[in-house]
Amino acid sequence: MYSRTEVMFGAEGMASLRSAHVLVVGCGGVGGAVLEMLARAGIGRLTLVDADCVQASNINRQLIATSSTIGQFKVDVWRRRLLDISPGLQVTTYAEFLEENNTICLLDSQCFDFVVDAIDTVSPKVFLLSQCVARNIPIISSMGSGGKTDPSKIRLADISKTEYCPLAKVVRTRLAALGIRHGIPCVFSTEPADRRFVVPADGEKYKKSTTGTVSYMPNMFGCWIASYLIRRIAGQK
Repeated sequence: MYSRTEVMFGAEGMASLRSAHVLVVGCGGVGGAVLEMLARAGIGRLTLVDADCVQASNINRQLIATSSTIGQFKVDVWRRRLLDISPGLQVTTYAEFLEENNTICLLDSQCFDFVVDAIDTVSPKVFLLSQCVARNIPIISSMGSGGKTDPSKIRLADISKTEYCPLAKVVRTRLAALGIRHGIPCVFSTEPADRRFVVPADGEKYKKSTTGTVSYMPNMFGCWIASYLIRRIAGQK
């Protein structure tokens, strides 16, 4: 299955991928693309956290969203898909929102080599980031892919270097209040935000507004994150 990946990273790199455990919080457009790419690269263990069910509005960008999966928990659909891709993969799922208590319990319950923050709401996002920093758990965070259309503007940089992203600005401010100003790699876009693409959110926990999205941008953010993780785990500089 992974012979062509092994050409790229060698037997030692593949062994590192097989032994790695990655926690992905948020299994929508960005997080879903991360899961897909990690499974196809030969990662050994994944833990998924997402409380949402597939909705019709997810079909424009989320890999698991089809007419036949509407109403099903995203983590359940992802579990089936990931095991179909890589039958030997160890998959643990939590169909719940991460809040302060269960975030702490989850991070303290097992050892993660990397954490992926693909949360699109500020408070749980900042709490997860701060708790990973406190525990020295490597984490990479996705900033806002919504309202963006130009893939050439996607960047990977430290949180202190993010710009032109309203979500990143809020996250930077809240982390700074906790004494965290750098040390978290982020994927973001330097494409200026357009407020015309922001609309009121309807019945979404923690969210007062939502942003329009196009099919490819969240998935490209996810691919950037997966690239960072795979290269780091496999030993590339």
